Amino acid sequence: MYKPSYNSMHIRGSRRSRCRISERKLKMWRLLKLSVNDAFTNMAIDEAVATARIDGAVPNTLRFYCWNPSAVSVGRFQDVLDVVQVENCRQHGVDIVRRISGGGTVYHDSRGEITYSVAVKENDFGTTDVVYAYNKICNGLIQAARNLGVKADFSPGDLRNCPNLAVVGKKISGSAQHHKGGVLLQHGTLLLDADLEKMFTYLRVPWAKTLGSVVCVAKDRITSIKNELNHDVSVYEACEALIHGLQKALGIELVEAPLTEQEQRLTSRLRKEKYSQDSWNLKGNVHR
Repeated sequence: MYKPSYNSMHIRGSRRSRCRISERKLKMWRLLKLSVNDAFTNMAIDEAVATARIDGAVPNTLRFYCWNPSAVSVGRFQDVLDVVQVENCRQHGVDIVRRISGGGTVYHDSRGEITYSVAVKENDFGTTDVVYAYNKICNGLIQAARNLGVKADFSPGDLRNCPNLAVVGKKISGSAQHHKGGVLLQHGTLLLDADLEKMFTYLRVPWAKTLGSVVCVAKDRITSIKNELNHDVSVYEACEALIHGLQKALGIELVEAPLTEQEQRLTSRLRKEKYSQDSWNLKGNVHR
């Protein structure tokens, strides 16, 4: 089980016991509790946490969040006009944000998903292999899905798609990575519900002539927890399942703690100067 705060931990006992506790501390990660933010804040927090981890100012960190309002996030190197229905997003108040991670375009529904992010020193994984890291973290997502009653499998992806989770070939979770300064940032979604008509009102698929044509294809390629179980699962249930699944898969203990003041300041600056700016979101350019 994860612990409520760092302040609750006390070190007592012999030198040998202190050594054992010290060794355990190597596997203790910070848990940032579930939060709800707009797209610009969510991406600013992820980058701020990764930066703080690069600086050695914070421990390895696991975070969970939702998006409000709904948003579309695009990969670092994508052309927004090729993959997003920009006018539809603007008309319906759907944010558009560019991630620092690669990967493809994602629609983040305010009620239909939960997002996780991991910021970890690559040395703590013992390898810089990209697929290994995806597999290790996704094993936690597989365990979480199993805890909710859904059997999902790891899909290694291909040249066009990042590794993901699928249920009998249908994608239920996608992730993307950013590597810098010896730190891996991996973030991704778990679909709790999927309104495909809404999703593809905001996502652009170049070959699709009509909304109906892309939805017809997507039904065979995308699923959700609700679709698999035939009932709703709350974001809080999903969060608990993810916490336990990732703890088990990564062999870690989670200790709940807030963002540091340094991270909060950097989040505010990144949100203002980068993630809320069209120069970054639409063109991928930013001056820092």
